[in-house]
Amino acid sequence: MIVCAKRVIAPLLATLLLVLPAQAFDTRASAAFVLDMNTGTILLSKNADEQLPPASMSKLMTLYMAFEAIREGRLRLDEELAVSSHAMSYGGSTMFLDTTDRVSVEDLLRGIIVLSGNDACAVLAETLSPDGTEAGFARLMTQRAQQMGMTNSTFKNSNGWPEEGHVMSMRDLALLARRIIEDFPDFYPMFAEEEFAFDGRAPQNVRNRNPLLGLGIGADGLKTGHTQEAGYGLVGSARQGDRRVIFVVSGLPSQHARAEESQAIVNWAFRQFAERRLAKEGQVIAEADVWMGAEPRVGLVPAKELTALVPVLMADEVKAEVVYTGPIRAPIEKGQELAELILAPEGLPETRVPLVADRAIERGGFVSRVTTASTVLLRRLNEGPEGGF
Repeated sequence: MIVCAKRVIAPLLATLLLVLPAQAFDTRASAAFVLDMNTGTILLSKNADEQLPPASMSKLMTLYMAFEAIREGRLRLDEELAVSSHAMSYGGSTMFLDTTDRVSVEDLLRGIIVLSGNDACAVLAETLSPDGTEAGFARLMTQRAQQMGMTNSTFKNSNGWPEEGHVMSMRDLALLARRIIEDFPDFYPMFAEEEFAFDGRAPQNVRNRNPLLGLGIGADGLKTGHTQEAGYGLVGSARQGDRRVIFVVSGLPSQHARAEESQAIVNWAFRQFAERRLAKEGQVIAEADVWMGAEPRVGLVPAKELTALVPVLMADEVKAEVVYTGPIRAPIEKGQELAELILAPEGLPETRVPLVADRAIERGGFVSRVTTASTVLLRRLNEGPEGGF
């Protein structure tokens, strides 16, 4: 069998992907990451894998693990939890809890999401910790983060209080935000709540710190953060129509700069890019050679509707390539993954989409196998070195 890496221009897609490079966003943040959630397209990446102090943005990990515990029945929303002296000792953003309180899990969740309560995080952490300590829960957070693919995250506490070695990357924070949105749609609306007046004890501390809520740009979460070391940051998400964008910024100099930069990123992401349908599910994009099959070629199709994010202005042609190693030995099953479609619009990273067989190809009989082999060999010889030899 002759095996080669085959690259094929996909003319159908080449005619559809006519794009002008979108203007890159020059962010003032020291680190940033912007993701189009529907297509998985990375729109902006700046120091995205650098391990940085995440401040209160790391509270999202505590929330994720609390949501998991509720879903698994280890925690109930109406369950009331005691407040330890350790939890009460936290300063910064708090719910003003003390050791005489017993607080429902639901109130603690809102206290973290809306009020950014350091004390609320510690209460949940001590409850869910294997050894009843916040440090034990932090070790559990790190372990769970690694399982989720957040390889640049290490936690030393539950709330982002400044501590040596407590770090996350912007990419990890975006991955975590996506998981919260996808895994817990019933809890996610809490992130859009603009006020939470817990027990009336701190009337000056009821507003959600997310500066984008209520601006009419589709913003509906997630979490701000600030320490002297980290600067001002935000993990945010916004939805307009069927599109959702997740963004993370860190290292901004002020609340005003954070709000201004975040709004600019949302506007840029939605105005400069559009989602386009490029092919229907099952639409043949290209064909691959088949070795010793009942048929000499098999159609390559996307397993589901193929959409891509492209800059909104149309101009020069962008190539789309189909890559596979072939000829492909029969038998082939319908739906078997055989190739990759590579899309590379100007100004965006390339996207790789798997292509599958459009039909089953049985192994051919003797005459069919000889004919197929001869046809493929002649085609390869005519193509010469550029054909893959």
